[in-house]
Amino acid sequence: MTGMLMDDVPVDLPDRIVCYLDRSKLVGPQARAIPLTGDASDRRYFRVLEGDKPSLVLALHGAPFEFESLPFVNVARLFAAAALPVPAILDHADDLGVLALEDLGDVTLQAHLGVAALEHRRLYREAATFIEVLQRRGEELASDAYLPYRLAFDVDKLTWELDFFLKHFLEGYRGATIAPAEREALREEWRPIVEELAAEPQVLCHRDYHSRNLMLYRGQLYIIDFQDARLGPDTYDLASLVRDSYVDFTEEAVSELVAYFLALKSRGAAYDEDFGRRFDLMSLQRNLKALGTFGYQTTMRQNTVYIQYIPRTLRYVQRNLKRYPRFARLREILSAHIEEVR
Repeated sequence: MTGMLMDDVPVDLPDRIVCYLDRSKLVGPQARAIPLTGDASDRRYFRVLEGDKPSLVLALHGAPFEFESLPFVNVARLFAAAALPVPAILDHADDLGVLALEDLGDVTLQAHLGVAALEHRRLYREAATFIEVLQRRGEELASDAYLPYRLAFDVDKLTWELDFFLKHFLEGYRGATIAPAEREALREEWRPIVEELAAEPQVLCHRDYHSRNLMLYRGQLYIIDFQDARLGPDTYDLASLVRDSYVDFTEEAVSELVAYFLALKSRGAAYDEDFGRRFDLMSLQRNLKALGTFGYQTTMRQNTVYIQYIPRTLRYVQRNLKRYPRFARLREILSAHIEEVR
């Protein structure tokens, strides 16, 4: 079977997608599949169209899987139990590594940012509300039956992410040569950051909660790409949303959204300065980790789409390094290799 791109240029489909379409009861013989833009994973996505029927999306995994063991399936059930909007799982073919999902269209929150300011504010408040629901209902639903409760952002995981930044952004993307003494100095600076973050209140976290993982479909936001959910600091998802590498926020807008979230979380309490400090600390770690991902995608997977998001992320990093005297040494070390944080 041949898929059709939007400009009607034929493309060859992977054999496993062809096989799924041939045997699936969800679609008929006239169905056609078109490739969609992928994400930073090894999954590939295809939209299946068939006349006037609702379209669906096929997620092609890198290898066959066992449906009941898939993190995506497990976390989808948890999020659904928390009454959070996620795409429905329509079908699966374990031997082919294919999941059939509800099609939520193509409009991410990032793509919708050209709307009027009031609509933009409403959507981001809705996104912040989802975080509050995730944390509150996540505590109520806690069970080892769900994978996220067996994983956490501990010292080892948070340190690994910062080392990933060192390897794939500083060394891999920027080509920096890090001397052993300098490497050890960086790790000395990492240590108090990760220890403080790991000691923060642990809540259920999406783990990658930003404007590209929120879909706007029929006027409602939906959450996607949640399979890596785990326990982590109560600032984690909000930092991901508001210090988003893909979106510009004014400092006024950041403060307003943080205050709105805190009002939800504490049932109307005023802005908490300690939360603001912890939020900035989480943002710094999260943004450094994002730079590592962008460097990895660019140099190791030859996926250059993320280069455009590096300058904004570096501006976030610079802001927090300059704001807190405790980061003077870290800023000094990094600025020797990254002029944007000087």
